[in-house]
Amino acid sequence: MLKEFQAFIARGNVLDLAVAVIIGAAFGRIVTSLTDDILMPIIGKIFGGLDFSSYFVTMGPVPAALQGSSDYAALKKAGVPLLGYGEFITVAVNFLIVSFIIFMVVRAVNRATTVFEREKDKAAAVPAAEPTDVALLREIRDELRARREV
Repeated sequence: MLKEFQAFIARGNVLDLAVAVIIGAAFGRIVTSLTDDILMPIIGKIFGGLDFSSYFVTMGPVPAALQGSSDYAALKKAGVPLLGYGEFITVAVNFLIVSFIIFMVVRAVNRATTVFEREKDKAAAVPAAEPTDVALLREIRDELRARREV
């Protein structure tokens, strides 16, 4: 079983997957920052609020120390049941951004693959150039045939 595990780990697919997970995590942080720090403030300004995370409904009692607070993170940390639709909107925008970028990457790969296949088909359709020694021998043969006919 240990040898099978070593063979599994040594395969290229596992390493490719590990690299993809690491890059995906870094990409996720970039998209989260783009959404939280750039897009959501703009969207919030358009819809009349500065911070979408402050859009929530309390579903239970709020501790006395946090009465009147609009800090979603503090209320959530205190264990107050919240319906955080603003946070949901932020996550939905994150999802749309990631989905769109993945769509664009897959689209580019599909186009590149199509172009590559066309070039490959073109290369296969064009006959390879005749070697110079074969062409020279063919000329000699044709010349000898022409002399015999005269």
